[in-house]
Amino acid sequence: MPNAFHYSIGRKLIQAVSGAFLVLFLLLHGTINFFSVIDSFKGTFGSVADDEKLFSAGDGLFKLGCDFMSTTFIDIMVPILALGLLIHIIYGIIISVKNIKACGGLKRYEAQSVAAADSWAAKNMFVLGIVILGILFFHLAHFWAKMQLPEMFGVGNFENNPYLLLTATFGKWWMLVIYLIWFAAIWLHLCHGFWSMFQTVGWNNQIWFKRLKVIGVIVATLIVLLFVSTAVNAFIQANFIA
Repeated sequence: MPNAFHYSIGRKLIQAVSGAFLVLFLLLHGTINFFSVIDSFKGTFGSVADDEKLFSAGDGLFKLGCDFMSTTFIDIMVPILALGLLIHIIYGIIISVKNIKACGGLKRYEAQSVAAADSWAAKNMFVLGIVILGILFFHLAHFWAKMQLPEMFGVGNFENNPYLLLTATFGKWWMLVIYLIWFAAIWLHLCHGFWSMFQTVGWNNQIWFKRLKVIGVIVATLIVLLFVSTAVNAFIQANFIA
């Protein structure tokens, strides 16, 4: 029993560490995307220099952010991020299956507290994970496959104007709806996942538990608002701004 207990804690710790890594990436990614909204207010949305050099003077803020995502440092981090995501998915599946067996039913997630038991997201983390993963591949086909994939592996046609990718993708209302559903799933997943990370490492007393739940909602809301504002702004730019 002790070995099984420690093995279970180990799985959850790995899940928590990989989740924390992904939260940091989402903050970075969302911030760079939000640069396109800032560009809209500055009148530089769509500004891309004629040359294809990194960090050209005529580029808008979002284009400069995308140039940063094309640097060697990020190229090195991409496979690490992919590995972290893969680990998070695998261990999420393992934990969910173990919890289903342990509960003797189809509960989606093992709740360690009354607050967690009352949380819809806590009970459906596996379902949310499936939704997030499914639309993730959809997202990669729209952006990563047209920017980093051609640069890193020489596959496909490179798009040097990320603003065009934004308007082409989010300019369609039904595409915007799909992404908004994705962002909602990410928000629910993050709200539970954030405080669950700290609970795994022992921060589960009544005082910190309540604080971490509030902080988790704030962090999740901030991240998702960055992405939502980017998508809605691109839709507006594509359909209502001449």
